[in-house]
Amino acid sequence: MKNAAIARVFQDIADLLELKGEIVFKVRAYQRAARAIEHLPREVEVIRREGGSLRDIPGVGEAIEKKITELVATGKLKFYEDLRSEFPPGITTLMEIPGIGPKTAMRLTQELGVNSIEDLEKALLDGRVARLSRMGEKTAENIKHALEALRRKDQRIPIGEALPLVEQIQSALGAAPGVKNIIAAGSLRRFRETIGDIDIMGTADNPEPVIEIFVRLPMVGQVLAKGDTKATVLVAGGLQVDLRLVEHQNFGSLLQYFTGSKQHNIALRTRAQRQGLSLSEYGITDVKTGQIEAFATEEAFYGRLGLQYIPPELREDTGEIERAAAGKLPKLVEVADIKGDFHGHTNWSDGNNSIEEMASAARSRGYEYLAITDHSAGRGIAHGLSVERLKQQIAEVRAVEQKVGMRLFTGMEVDIRADGTLDAPDEMMEQADVVVAAIHSGMSQDQEKMTQRVMMAMENPHVDIVAHPTARLLGEREPIALDLEAVFQAALRTNTALEINAMPPRLDLKDIHAYRARELGVKLVISTDSHRPEHLAYMRFGVGVARRAWCQPEDVLNTRSLAEVEAFLRGER
Repeated sequence: MKNAAIARVFQDIADLLELKGEIVFKVRAYQRAARAIEHLPREVEVIRREGGSLRDIPGVGEAIEKKITELVATGKLKFYEDLRSEFPPGITTLMEIPGIGPKTAMRLTQELGVNSIEDLEKALLDGRVARLSRMGEKTAENIKHALEALRRKDQRIPIGEALPLVEQIQSALGAAPGVKNIIAAGSLRRFRETIGDIDIMGTADNPEPVIEIFVRLPMVGQVLAKGDTKATVLVAGGLQVDLRLVEHQNFGSLLQYFTGSKQHNIALRTRAQRQGLSLSEYGITDVKTGQIEAFATEEAFYGRLGLQYIPPELREDTGEIERAAAGKLPKLVEVADIKGDFHGHTNWSDGNNSIEEMASAARSRGYEYLAITDHSAGRGIAHGLSVERLKQQIAEVRAVEQKVGMRLFTGMEVDIRADGTLDAPDEMMEQADVVVAAIHSGMSQDQEKMTQRVMMAMENPHVDIVAHPTARLLGEREPIALDLEAVFQAALRTNTALEINAMPPRLDLKDIHAYRARELGVKLVISTDSHRPEHLAYMRFGVGVARRAWCQPEDVLNTRSLAEVEAFLRGER
């Protein structure tokens, strides 16, 4: 049983216990276990098989450990089945809809026989929900809107599509008179790889003109709601964008609240309650006196709770609060730490620009080095390099290096064939400074064959980096079947670096896998896989993934000096 399925079971248990009116502590325990398992970088079944302790997972004690073991061993959990039998079927599905809490869900199931989303839609359409006592037309309409919003939220888009759109909106609103803050919150600010909807928070001396600018933006297709301080619109593709403006002094509380994640905020509230405090989007309230403190910055908000400032990318309730309380949060890698790029293409293969144009663009970003890694001959569709063409390219790279005034590494991206061999001879790879190996075909192999294939490629002494290791494309292609734990161990043994590919459709390795690789000491590289100069700017997406993986600069090879990088490539590792 995979981690996602185990996490879903524990979240359902938490929801059902809440319906029963169990104590909050018990409900939160299952919620936290669900979140910890969902974000676990290794499959639980692998940890058990290798004799590891499930107690090392945050939030997993003896009782939950036994339940995990039963789930993994049998695929079922008697406690869960017995608990579900106490409630009408489908009730936890209803509780996933914003605005439908435990009591409303119970009424819908018991009084109207609603057990699914389809049942709910029919009951809304024929007026039965509105006719329920203490419900009415307004509540029914709110549930209808929540259903529509949930459907839009399920249609998630890659962060690479969402972020440029948000930046256009921020630029337009930030130029309005009296605006001091405009920041996107939610999953986008936490740099989740896909985004469901967008929340933008801000402050302005006079909110109404800013709201007016927002609803009239060119990309707005429909205005769903508009008030004095907040508005909701739909933009291209049906993406929902909410804007909320508050007083300058309340901005820190607002931003923290709407950045989330839900589980992070629940854990914060639990900590605050122990201190006699209550948290909200408006500030922190002393429960005894009723006095509320406003916070203009998130730093002050977290400080009031006795915590280090927690970067948004870490706010997933995976141990960040405990680390912040102890003053032991890592200094996360930043785009400014990156000194070069190890994966890029030119018009020698399937890139769009010359070596000089790519090098000049890298130089303008302040990079100290750049690797030119055009495809090898096996990628005929990409006009890959033959032995003779590689020699010619190397000569051009050396000439451009002198002209541009930065270190250019000669290189190539070689294909890992179905049998694990590489589509370039050793004598060809010997000529390159950097060899990047990747899978581009034969992606339907089973896990054992695929894992052996990748590990065999890493055993080749000429291979420095494995690019986009799981070969996924967000929303288009599932990851290949790969035992990543075995791959990580092989990377350690062979001292091969693994890539976090920053190309927005890839983001591969993903955050939880990069977390595990870092934890083991595997060298990570953040590269853009650029095919034109503007692609070099995608580095920020790879850095976002690395930050979610708790990476510090020293965990990433291309934050290091030219001398250190050259030593690595020479094999002095």
